[in-house]
Formats: sequence, structure tokens, C-alpha cells
Amino acid sequence: MFKWQTRHRASFKYTVLIRGFLLFALLGVAFLAQADTAKEKPGVKIFAAASLTDALNEAIDRYEAQHDVDIVPVYASSSTAARQIANGAPAELFFSANVQWMDWLPDQGIELDSRTNLLQNHLVLIALKERDLPAFTPGNDGKLVSLLDDQERLSVGDPDHVPAGIYSKQALQSLGEWDALEPRLARADNVRAALALVEQGEAPLGIVYQTDAKASDKVDQLSLFPADSHDPIVYPLALVNLPVSEPAQAFRQWLESDEALAIFADFGFAAAQDASP
Repeated sequence: MFKWQTRHRASFKYTVLIRGFLLFALLGVAFLAQADTAKEKPGVKIFAAASLTDALNEAIDRYEAQHDVDIVPVYASSSTAARQIANGAPAELFFSANVQWMDWLPDQGIELDSRTNLLQNHLVLIALKERDLPAFTPGNDGKLVSLLDDQERLSVGDPDHVPAGIYSKQALQSLGEWDALEPRLARADNVRAALALVEQGEAPLGIVYQTDAKASDKVDQLSLFPADSHDPIVYPLALVNLPVSEPAQAFRQWLESDEALAIFADFGFAAAQDASP
């Protein structure tokens, strides 16, 4: 009886061992198959202006749901993104918030293709909702500096390189307020960082794009800056680091489609009036 139980237990252990090995092998095969599938899935990297974050993420989600591709966005100020591309970053598309940094890339030896001005935006004055300020149009309702207390600053993208800051400087110069406000600027690395300074109460007022103001539930839009007070805010799109993959070309083409433009419109962007650079 004892010998039978011993043999039976040994046989049972052997069966369990074999089954465990087979399960492990099957899981390994499944894992390798999944890894191979992921490996074969084409990837496209797009460097884009920070102000495009919400809208482009939504567009990417829509596109990936319809295509077997992995779109990888990298968001920064257009100046930072352009410099990274010039320094060898493996981008296939560049979506800038102004033409200046797109124009700069060919001077650095980066060849462009399929370039178009895709979107446009507006510059707005924002305030923290808690301040409950009335609408205020610079130039018509007095000086913007009059809204700031002695130690308070105006949040903007850095005018030395960030497109939103460059437009802000142009607008303030046009309105005769640059000299008074330049020493009181809170300079941010990109427009979303400028928005965050106001959202967090670090600065009571800021100048951002209208789409950024729309994306936040913590700030009020006090006014639009006059369109003729700064250069047109245009978003050029182009293929970079040629030649690029077919998936990159296809995604670039789709971004110009009515479906994609409708997504951008939901976030407050308008189609550029002039589709040429």
C-alpha cells in the first residue's frame, strides 16, 4: 500500500511538472508573438508646439484607432523642438507654432517636404478666475500695466525664442506697453508653462493663445489682442529628416483632412486661410 501511494504521488508530481512546463512554454510563445507584433507595428514621431498638446493628442487617438501605427508626439516650444531636430532628434514631422522656426531648419541643413500652413490661432489676455476681473482690451481700456500691483508680473512665453512670447512682444510694442512691462515679465519655456503660472496663482495675468485659455477652467479670457498688433499666428506642418517612412507620409496627409481639421476646430483652432508657406 505504501509503495503504491509513493508511486502515485511521484506520478502526480511528474504530471503537475509537465503541465506547468507546457503552460510556461505556451505563455512564452504568446509573449514572443505579442512582442513580434508590437515590434512590427510602425512608429511615427512628431515634434509639435506645446499649444497643440490637447488637440493633437485627440487627433492621434482617432488616427491610431483607424490605422495600425504608433504615433509618438513630443511637445515643447517650437524653438526647443526645432533645435532638437537640428541636433539630430529622430523626428519625421514638425508642427510649429510659427513660420520662423520652420524657416530656420533648412538653414541648419534639415530638408523639408510637404510643407503647409495648416492652422491659425489668436493671442489673448488671461487672468486667474479668482480675481474676477472685467473684460479689458489693451489699448482701448487703458494700460495693461495698470492691472498689476507693484510686485506682480505678467506671464508670457519667453520673447527671446518662444513663439507665443514673440507674438506677445510684438503686441505690447504695438500698444506702447513693452518698455513698462518688459522688466515685469514672468518668462516661461513654452506657452503651456505660461498658462500654468496663471493657473497656479504665480502670476495674476498672462498672454497665451486663445486655444490655451479655452483648455483651462482656472482662467478667464479678458480680451483678444488686436490682430494687427502682431504677426499672424500660423502653424506650419512639414516632413523632416528626409526620406521619411510611408506611415509618416500618410499621417501627414491625414492631418490635412476634413476629419482632422474638425478635431482641431473643436479645440479652438481655425484652418489657416492661406495653405501655402
